[in-house]
Amino acid sequence: MKQRTFDPAGVIFGVAVPIAAAALGLVAVHVWRTRLPEQIATHWSGTEPDGFMSPSTSAWTLAIVIVLVGGGCSAVAALSHALLSLRRTMLMIGLTVVGLITVLQLAILARQLDVTTVTSVEIPGWAIGVGTLVGFAVGLLGATQLRDYRDRVDATSPPPSTLPRARAELPIVEPIGASRTSIAIVFTILAAAAALTCWLSESWWPVAVFAPIAAFTSSLMRYELIVDKLGIHVRSLGMPAFEYSISEVTGASVREVDPFSDFGGWGLRVKGRGNYAVATRKGQAVFLTFANGQKLTVTVDDADEIAGTVNSLASER
Repeated sequence: MKQRTFDPAGVIFGVAVPIAAAALGLVAVHVWRTRLPEQIATHWSGTEPDGFMSPSTSAWTLAIVIVLVGGGCSAVAALSHALLSLRRTMLMIGLTVVGLITVLQLAILARQLDVTTVTSVEIPGWAIGVGTLVGFAVGLLGATQLRDYRDRVDATSPPPSTLPRARAELPIVEPIGASRTSIAIVFTILAAAAALTCWLSESWWPVAVFAPIAAFTSSLMRYELIVDKLGIHVRSLGMPAFEYSISEVTGASVREVDPFSDFGGWGLRVKGRGNYAVATRKGQAVFLTFANGQKLTVTVDDADEIAGTVNSLASER
């Protein structure tokens, strides 16, 4: 069967949505052209506008930025064979940028309708927060719709008898990465920074920006490994980063891992084609191999028991 090249949900959210957002700004300028001044404020220094441009030039400039920057990031989501977690992350980042620029652009235009002078127009700071939240929400919705179209191949033989065997109570659920205390500390620091920015800007919008930043930070710092009768699942933000069925497993073993020397860093890593890791500490890790040639390393407690359970399940399939 021919493998799918593009993820339909990725095409809609990662390509069509940025193009539609860019077109929306152009349409708004066209509809409002008789109510806008010949030169609109497009840049501010503090509360005073110091950059001006014709509405059409501004609209085309922002349309290009939306498509190239926001769309350039989010378009990765359309590539069905790219790593699913990467596609989700790029989609959320790209659409957050798209939402921010689009809402801010529309708010700036609306503020300058029917004005006689633009030198006293203030930037609508609220639009920064609203645009960030809207873009992130659309990106998160799109991320939940993406699917993993990687090659799935069933193993033709059980794991070698030399690999460990065990039987743990299923499902096995193991948190991976930073502790809840560490995440709470990071969130507190981010919240303090948002509060300080609110005070300095005398506006609430930094709080809205804080929400997606906190969610992104959580997704990078904490994961969850689940082993059940169906397979192996690594989740982030409640969504699967990796999912393999038990029938795909060719073996599970235990390795000593140093995230930086073995994979070049901490967290979700890729080292060569099909060699993935969720390495969040130095120490024991479960090393999983699959019939399609892919490999997955996950640093966890009780690595021996998890590897043995996976091998036992694979032998019984």
